[in-house]
This record gives sequence, structure tokens and C-alpha cells, in this order.
Amino acid sequence: MARRDRPDDRTGGRARGGPRVARHVRRPRGGDPPAQRADRGAGPAGRAAARAGRARPGPRRSAVLVTADRADLAFLGARQLAALVRERTVSPVEITQLYLERIDRLDRDLRAYITVLPDAALETARRAETAVMQGSRVGPLHGVPYAVKDQFDTAGVRTTSGSRIMEHHIPAEDATTIARLNAAGGILLGKLNLTEFALGGTQQFPFGQPRNPWNREHDPGGSSSGSGIAVAAGLCAASLGEDTGGSVRSPASFCGVVGLRPTWSRVSRHGSFPVSWSMDTPGPLSRTVEDAAWLLQVIAGYDPKDPLSSREPVPDYARTLADGARGLRVGIIRELTFGPETDAEVRGAVVEAARSLERLGAVTEEISLRLVPLAGAIFMALADADGAGVHGRWLRTRAADYDQGTRRRLLTASLIPAAIQQRAARARALVRAEMRDALTRHDLLLCPTAHQAAPPIAAARGVITSRHEVAGRFFTRRSYVTPAALAGLPAIAVPCGFTRSGLPIGLQLIARHFDEATLLRAAYAYEQQSEWGRRRPPGTS
Repeated sequence: MARRDRPDDRTGGRARGGPRVARHVRRPRGGDPPAQRADRGAGPAGRAAARAGRARPGPRRSAVLVTADRADLAFLGARQLAALVRERTVSPVEITQLYLERIDRLDRDLRAYITVLPDAALETARRAETAVMQGSRVGPLHGVPYAVKDQFDTAGVRTTSGSRIMEHHIPAEDATTIARLNAAGGILLGKLNLTEFALGGTQQFPFGQPRNPWNREHDPGGSSSGSGIAVAAGLCAASLGEDTGGSVRSPASFCGVVGLRPTWSRVSRHGSFPVSWSMDTPGPLSRTVEDAAWLLQVIAGYDPKDPLSSREPVPDYARTLADGARGLRVGIIRELTFGPETDAEVRGAVVEAARSLERLGAVTEEISLRLVPLAGAIFMALADADGAGVHGRWLRTRAADYDQGTRRRLLTASLIPAAIQQRAARARALVRAEMRDALTRHDLLLCPTAHQAAPPIAAARGVITSRHEVAGRFFTRRSYVTPAALAGLPAIAVPCGFTRSGLPIGLQLIARHFDEATLLRAAYAYEQQSEWGRRRPPGTS
């Protein structure tokens, strides 16, 4: 595999408080190119919460961490880091430098990042440290370094959407989610790798092939590939992804972290490159369920720049986390958990997770949702048709600049007759009704996040040469993450085990519309009695 180049420094856009200096800019090439990196953009600083215990306590300005403690610090949750910053146990500069060092050392192979922002991140960290020393806090994420999928606009920072077509695109303003994370005090480390235009099916990643930190010959999931890798490998404290049909939950499952898809419309989509207007949903990836709750608290809420965002009040998600699973009614989706396509190791881990919830006081039962196996095909017919509309002009004028897999997928979608799209829309309504009906009898639905653990990259990215194979895969696709997407329901992926070969397995829970509180409460209860989320990928310490 090609090593990472170090291009000459380049000047970028401007940040608040001074110029942004660009360097290590990742340029796309054919094949699997060296990763390229840049520096521009960030935000203020800040976060506070429960005491974390690994770095040395004390009221001093900045702790001097020994080598063993540094790896521990990199794998602390975002809320734990915020507590250490608030207590002056560690400084934001220290934490930011640690993550930048780890990115420089580990991301040569993992390719989680498209753009890294060392100068801007350190500048923001210094401002955060000054605020701490003066006794002030900017917000709940004060001093916590995070990263975002390169699908979200960042003012003055190149935003590629994982494509050569947008290689030189520099937005003028932040996406609403980025603005909220920055206003809460987060420190933006950089932009994360993804499948081209978040569509999946990418054969050659123009900014480098992202690799699963648990086994680098295996797929990290997508489309928020880098978002899952960066959290799992300790390259940021938390990340932001976007879930149209599973693009937060799939990489979370494959990489062994927590991935939350909120209710559709709960989080603003303004400034995020669109895939499908009726399903696109930004969501956090994190090391813990508690972090997912805190991040959702920051990004959720109505946004006038996204008229489809909901005015539904945003509750205090952290307040009910500790309420436990006792009394919750959980329906285990038979078709997805016990179906013939579900790998035996995945099934075993998910069934054991259901038993754990029972021991915590939940009431579980198997239920049948006959339409959910069709969700993958319905999703492809609708979401890909939306995508073909978004990309129509570029498909006519810049078709050669698309990855082969992306181009074929979009061209196939552009040929879907209106009658098929109308049937798919009616089928979607039936899936939505079936799931809503199940959720009148149950508080949560449970199933695997994926039918298998992460497949080898060669299998996940195999080139499709036959147009008949394209059409066949298009209409027979089965997916365990698309049912919640079609229904607009909130869902979460939580680590629930490992295969014998050492790959993570993800449990998926699905809740009623705008009932993220129950979803997070159950996931947190399960997580607290589990050790799965505390493991670290080999070679990342």
C-alpha cells in the first residue's frame, strides 16, 4: 500500500481570530493514493461532566502525562475528557496534541481522515485553555477534540464529499451541526473519509482506502467510514456522521463503537451534501452511549435554515440515562435476527444481548415483521432515485470523474421508471406502518445491525462489471439498517460481542419517533453491564 505523502505547505482560508494555514493536503489520484491532509478551520472549545479516572487528578494547569497514561487519555469518552479539562487535570492543548500525534502515526494505514487541521485545532485548543484558566466555559464540549464526515460544510475548509468532483470545494459557512458543535466548545481536528458522495459502492476511494482498525484487510463500513475508524482507533474523542440508510450504524457496528441515528428531522441537515431528502439524518459516533446522548443534546433542535427540521422540544437525554431497562417491552425482529442470512456468531451475540436486557428487567419476545426483509430494495429504489436527481448535471458533464461503482449505481437509478418509484413509495408506507404498529405494543425493537461482521475489503469493494449484476444487486439488496431509515425512526448500534476472528458485532435497538430517551436509556443499561465497548483495536495503544 502506498505511503502518505507530505506535500508542501499551502495557505488556506480564514478562521475566526486569524488566518488558517493549510498543509498536508490530500489530493485524489487513481488507485489507492497516499492520504492527503490539510489545515484549516475549527471552532471554540469546551465540555464538562462526570469525573473520569485515568489521567492524574489535581488542580494544576496541565498534567504531565506519562506514556502509559497517554494511550488511556486518547480512549476516554468525550464527557470524561470534558470533566478532566474542567477540573484542570489535563489541558485542551495537551489532548489536541495527543490526537494529532496519533493521527500522524496511525492514519497512514487506516485512512480515516481526508483533511487534518493541526494549526487551527491547536489555536482553538489554546483559546480553550485560556478560558479554563480564567474560570469560564464556552459550552458542554469545552476542550474536546472531534472530527466530522467530509459531507458536512466547514467554513474555509475544503469539503469533498469523498469525490474528485468536489476536490476544490471550500464552503463559505459551517453546516448547522458543525456550528453547534463549535459553539459548544468542540475542537475540530479534521474531515473524515467516506464512500463517494455517501452513496456506498465505491471501488476506489480517491483519498485512500479506509481500513478497519480491528483488521486492516477488512471493511470499516460506510458511508461514514472514517467516522467509525477515528473513534475506534482513538484518533478523536467523538465524530459526526450522516445516516441515510445506515451510514452511521453500519460503521459503528463494524468498528466496535456506538452509532446513533436520531429521528428524521430531529437534527438539521443544513450544510450536509444530500443523498435522499426524506431520509438523510446526521448522527454521532462515540465510544459510549453517554457520549452519544450528550452529542445529540448539542446538535438536536429546530433550525430555520432547514425548514423540514422538527420543532419538537428536545429533552434532557442525560437525565434519564440511568433509569435502566426494567419494565421495557422489547420486540426481537425474527426475520432479521433468526433469518437464514444472519451469521451464526452474529445471531448468538445478539440473542445473548437480549438475554442481558431480560436480566436487567426488560420483557422480550420474538415478533414477526414480514415486510422488513424488503426494506433494502425499497430503500435503493427511493434513495438512489433521489441521488440520481441530485447528480444529474454532473453525470452528464463529469461522468468520468465519478468512481466506477458510484457512476454505475447512479446511472442504474436514473433508469428506474416513475411507476416503480411510486410502488416503492407505497411499499415504504407499508413498512413504516408495520414498524409503527409493532412499536405500539413494544417500547423497542431489537435485531443485529448487520447480518455479518465486517467483510474483507476485497469482498466489500469487488468491481461489478455486468449491468445485469448491478440491477440484480439493486433490487435484491437486503439490509438490517434500512427499515428504521424508511420509517424515520431513531436507532442505535451498540457493541455486543466479537467473532472468533476478533471482529466486532453490533446490536441494534429501534424506538418510536422522537423517543431517543428510551433508546439511549436501554442502550446505556446494556452497555454498563457489558465489557465489549471497552476493548481497543490491536496496535492502537
